Formats: sequence, C-alpha cells, structure tokens
Amino acid sequence: MIKTGNFSKLIKSTSQVVSNSYKTSNKAAVIGKKDVTQPPTLLLTNGNLAKSLPTGNFYVCSGPGVTTQVRFAHTDINVPDWSSYRRQDKKSTESEDTRKNFTYLIAGAGTVGGAYAAKSVVTHFISSMSASADVLAMAKIEVKLSDIPEGKSVTFKWRGKPLFIRHRTGSEISTEQGVPLSQLRDPESDSQRTQKPEWLVVIGVCTHLGCVPIANAGDFGGYYCPCHGSHYDASGRIRKGPAPLNLEVPTYVFADDGSLVVG
Repeated sequence: MIKTGNFSKLIKSTSQVVSNSYKTSNKAAVIGKKDVTQPPTLLLTNGNLAKSLPTGNFYVCSGPGVTTQVRFAHTDINVPDWSSYRRQDKKSTESEDTRKNFTYLIAGAGTVGGAYAAKSVVTHFISSMSASADVLAMAKIEVKLSDIPEGKSVTFKWRGKPLFIRHRTGSEISTEQGVPLSQLRDPESDSQRTQKPEWLVVIGVCTHLGCVPIANAGDFGGYYCPCHGSHYDASGRIRKGPAPLNLEVPTYVFADDGSLVVG
C-alpha cells in the first residue's frame, strides 16, 4: 500500500464473489490479504470451454486498502415439478383420439356459429337497402285506357319517374311505321316498341341528361326536350339533338281491352 498523504484513502476497491455450484456453510469465511490462491484455469476439452472449479475454500484478494465481501448464492432452492401439467404425463382415462374429437367439435361449432352470424348480418344489410313499402306499392300501376282520348299523351308517376302513355291516331301510326331504319340513330322499328299500334308506353326521361321531355312537341310531333334540344318522334325514337338513345319502353301488359298494367 502506498501511504502518501490522503492518497491511500482514494485507492480502494470492492470485490464481490458469487458462488454458483456448491453449498456453503452457515458462516461466511473471512478472507485475509495473505491467503490467496490462483484463480481457476480454463480448460479446453473436446472443443468446449469448461471451467475448473475449486472444491474447497477459496480466497480473493484485490488492490490496496481493499474491502472484500463474499456472497453465496442459494443452491438449495427446488425447481417446481410441472410434469403433472403436461399432457403426455397427465394421468387420465381419456385417450388422444377423444381429446382430438372434442377439439374438432368445438372448432366445428364455432365455425357454424360464425357462418350463421355472418349470414344474418349480410341479410339484414341487404334488406336495409331494399325498397320500402310505399315504393313497393308503386311497383305496378294500372291505367284505364278509356281516360286517354285519341291523339293525346297522359303522364303518370311510376316508381318515381314520369310515364308517358300516348293514344296515337291512325296517321301517326302510319307515319312512324314508314320511317326507314337507316334514318334512325338508335334503329328500332315501330312494331318493336309497341304491343298495340295505337298505344305507345315510354318512360319520360331524356336519354341525354335525364330531363323530362314535353309531349306533342318537337320537329317530329312526338316529344321534345327543351333543356338541350332533343327531338323524339311519336314512337319515342330519337331523331334530332344530343340524346344517344330512344326513350325507354317499360314492361307492361294489357289486362283487358280497357286497362293497362305497367311493371
């Protein structure tokens, strides 16, 4: 130890030793400065690094003015035995097949329940987008043909759209039947658009931008859309203007000679 002023107080160190692999006595041994043994050497056995551990008391010394402590780790703590919780070691009368069957049963029941819940959610979602009762009540409309005089066009409301029903005269019928298809932008003969020549049934929505045409107007005496200047003839076919297609013909039937059912 170097004794120069207070320098000896500054040069101090503390050493702690922990024992891992052997039991200790009740009292820790006091280690002196002079009783020192060499630390265990490292042996290389079969390519593995192994430590050579002492079998008796050992001593540690370090530095001048040293304060040395020896602490022993507990080696008498028993590790819990978990073998009784392991499936392969569990003593039970049930077989492996029985356990597998139970697992498959639970998985199958969960799958069926999930599929039923998904089906119910999808059904309710689709039902929420279906037509309401008042819309369904207007799905079909019955029209008395006797209320429409010859040469006139009457507008009805059907599924939220205007419906044109026209009672055509003989001259209108002959004129429309004589139009060559080569002159039409959307070629359709008059017989393809009517079930009875004297009755024309079309949806009153312009095929250009969805405006509502005016009946008995235009250059061809049929329907005229004042918004962008589309002209339709008395068969509802586009003849002039920006509209690309003829007026749509809905599904309809003649219930009898005096009534018409649309839808």
